[in-house]
Amino acid sequence: MLGEFEYLLLSATARLGNEAYGAAIRIAVEEATGARCSVGALYTTLDRLEAKGLVETWMGDPTSQRGGRPKRMVRVTTSGRQEAEQFYRAVLRVTQGTPWKAARHGSRA
Repeated sequence: MLGEFEYLLLSATARLGNEAYGAAIRIAVEEATGARCSVGALYTTLDRLEAKGLVETWMGDPTSQRGGRPKRMVRVTTSGRQEAEQFYRAVLRVTQGTPWKAARHGSRA
């Protein structure tokens, strides 16, 4: 089963689509959680997800915004999507009946 941080990275990557690269994923996770995401933790986890076959990474074209350095682009694989879906369903099942079950986004419980 995925870990929480792995799930967050897979979800952010999937949501970002063709714009998924290290820095963008990090920002998305920080915005979603309200917590700092270290660069080391991000890339260590991306490496682990890639070793598991859950993401693919490649070096994109160099960009002037990055001083000519390429971005490490990331894509969720079919296996990654399946693992994320299983994790999400497990969280939903275990959350049923708990007092902290998430309310609809934007509403207060």
